[in-house]
Amino acid sequence: MASGIKDKVAIIGMGCTRFGERWDAGAEELVVEAFRECLEDAGIEKKEIQAAWLGTCMEEVNLGKSATSLGVTLRLPHVPITRVENFCATGTEAFRGAVYAVASGTYDICLALGVEKLKDVGYGGLPNLSGSNAGSLIWQWFPNATAPGLFAQLASAYTAKYRIPEMDVKRAMAHISVKSHANGALNPKAHLRRPVTMEQVMAAPIIAHPLGLFDCCGVSDGAACAIVTTPRIAKKLGKKDLVSVKAIQLAVSSGYEGGYNRWDGEHFVTTSVCSKKAYEEAGITDPRKEIGMMELHDCFSITELVTYEDLHISGRGRGYKDALDGFFDRNGSIPAQVDGGLKCFGHPIGASGLRMIYEIYLQLLGRAGERQLGNPRLGLTHNLGGFPHQNVCAISIVGKYK
Repeated sequence: MASGIKDKVAIIGMGCTRFGERWDAGAEELVVEAFRECLEDAGIEKKEIQAAWLGTCMEEVNLGKSATSLGVTLRLPHVPITRVENFCATGTEAFRGAVYAVASGTYDICLALGVEKLKDVGYGGLPNLSGSNAGSLIWQWFPNATAPGLFAQLASAYTAKYRIPEMDVKRAMAHISVKSHANGALNPKAHLRRPVTMEQVMAAPIIAHPLGLFDCCGVSDGAACAIVTTPRIAKKLGKKDLVSVKAIQLAVSSGYEGGYNRWDGEHFVTTSVCSKKAYEEAGITDPRKEIGMMELHDCFSITELVTYEDLHISGRGRGYKDALDGFFDRNGSIPAQVDGGLKCFGHPIGASGLRMIYEIYLQLLGRAGERQLGNPRLGLTHNLGGFPHQNVCAISIVGKYK
């Protein structure tokens, strides 16, 4: 493997909007809200930004197809801007572009921004019945596909593969939801801020068996962004405690898992492959001991559960036991979804990846308020998008600069 980007890029500023049903703001207002916080945090002038990446997946209704909307909205002074989209990894894809640009030496300071207003594009509920936004492919191959339905199959496959009693898996999923809601209740930027009990989760209406209402994340609007540079420049700017990028990896499936009976549908091959590459780039040999916190793509509670295993932290068929044992709780060995996760923020697609990095960044700098962990080490973020056998996975690892 090539040398990678470990410690070649530092994050000097981040910003994040309040997520929710933001009828009070358009996409442009959300962009400005996140950018203002980010720019102030970075302590630089806007004119110092040399290039930018805009991540947005279904925002063409509001922002159009090109990246010009970001330049116009932020009045960026004639800098090159690139729009990227990669399903649910879109926010991390924007971050990846900015990080690689700095790491290559092409630019000194770059901006990555992700935004989505799902409430304005017809993406209004759990069944995902949004017309043309999904493109023609889904209607040709999966005419009756819904997100809850597809991930419910993941839960059924996981239960069958490892011969686990269904009630044990449901209890583990419920524990995951209760844990995330407890964390989200401490976060003023989360969409859902009300704790729930195991009894509430277990008794909730079924959306797609075995997934109940509280096993599914909501639909939200939001934006998040980051400004990155080299550690050398960051120090010149007076930044003392630096958060640097240890790894960014992307894995896109060719679809072979579903075509040649090499996959039982109980996990995501891309996450397993992507995480191994990320650990190698970051110099991590034992993620169960070295990762300090995680922000995972918990679009559904079962997704978070199998991701524990795909990240090689829990053994195969043992993720549900680690969940029930509190291994990933706030006071556990590797806290997951400390900010509330997708479960409490919803999933405005272009923003989610950067929102995850934002939480890790705050934790590493000791600025997470009520959510602050004692001594966070390396933090990992994980995005998963697309369809079960045609998906994309993005993983970033950030930590204090050494």
